[in-house]
Amino acid sequence: MKLSRGLPAVPFVLFNIFLDILGIGLIIPVLPKLVGTLVENAQAQAWWLGAMLIAYGFMQFALAPTLGSLSDKWGRRPILLLGVLGLGVMFFVPAFSDSLTVILLSRVLGGMFSANIAVAQAYIADVTPKEQRAAAFGKIGACFGVGFILGPAAGGLIGEYSIRLPFILAGTLAILNFFYGLFILPESLRIKNPNAVTFARCNPISSLLELGKFKQIGALLVVIALSSFVQSLLHSTWSLFTTFRFHWSPMDIGLSLVAIGTVTGIIQGKFIKSLLAFFGPKRLILFGLLSGAAAYLGFGLITVGALAYLIIVLNFLSMAVTPTLNGIVSEEVPSADQGRALGAVSALGSLMGVLAPLLGTPLLVHTSHMAPGSVLGGLPYIICSGLLLLAALIASLHFRSHPRA
Repeated sequence: MKLSRGLPAVPFVLFNIFLDILGIGLIIPVLPKLVGTLVENAQAQAWWLGAMLIAYGFMQFALAPTLGSLSDKWGRRPILLLGVLGLGVMFFVPAFSDSLTVILLSRVLGGMFSANIAVAQAYIADVTPKEQRAAAFGKIGACFGVGFILGPAAGGLIGEYSIRLPFILAGTLAILNFFYGLFILPESLRIKNPNAVTFARCNPISSLLELGKFKQIGALLVVIALSSFVQSLLHSTWSLFTTFRFHWSPMDIGLSLVAIGTVTGIIQGKFIKSLLAFFGPKRLILFGLLSGAAAYLGFGLITVGALAYLIIVLNFLSMAVTPTLNGIVSEEVPSADQGRALGAVSALGSLMGVLAPLLGTPLLVHTSHMAPGSVLGGLPYIICSGLLLLAALIASLHFRSHPRA
């Protein structure tokens, strides 16, 4: 089925992803402050906020393959709509509750419902020819980029007037999106998976092990894990790092994140198809990983903040790695297992999102007492550079062993 024949379904799914990310972005600037108003000291604030972030990421990891498997059996439409509705309801909870326990529970359930990103990816795969899926997944990445540009910016501005209003806005957007989809979104899955949805099929570990058995995927799961870990470490340490290294203000940090999101959105939304045609999937992945390795090494060594913007722009090839890897996974997996497979990949990314801050933040704090020009001050990103070089080596060996990948 051609991508164009999925209209208006494809725009809805992309808009659904955008609103999910926008809603998440809206609350990023205000959640720490809201938690701070409900505790007695900064230490308690840090513990509660950490618990909420870890719980959200862990539930995405644990439930993404489950929602994907359910969508393989029952169809994409009901699971997508359930996720949008559930996430919308969970956004409203912190707006009206003064109980940290209730807010934490809402983050647990919100993480579960937000795991339907994998179902949205499976929907796109259903209505897109195999050879066009990497480009289609690039549009998903563009939605992430734009959502993370607009969400935190809007949340920060609105939060100046009320720290609870961004939660209300995020919930309202999700509910409106649910009703729009209820009347507009058709089912994309033509042949449903007859297999029972069991724990063995749904748990993320077994899903990843099954996915790794595909010869053309195999070691690429390690590449996906390393790449996701590096991205998550950047997201979790960038604010502290740039404050320490460049003495940036919150506005400076926000502008740099806008730059990252803009480059990501442009490459994944507009140019990935041309890059795939020019390089081919294998070379695009390898050059993208090498570009990322050079960029992170640069982040770790520079002492002038303006150079970070130059690195962000020159690192455009790395923005194409994730959708290209997802495209390879989707091409190799049967249509009846798209939800489970993409759920497993999503779960892997969520797990890296939980693990990366556990390493990156303490490492950055440990080196923060060093002089701004010290090489060790940029150690987290120098390590990231090494991890991406390792990912490039693994990908190169895999492609040589499986030339059709």
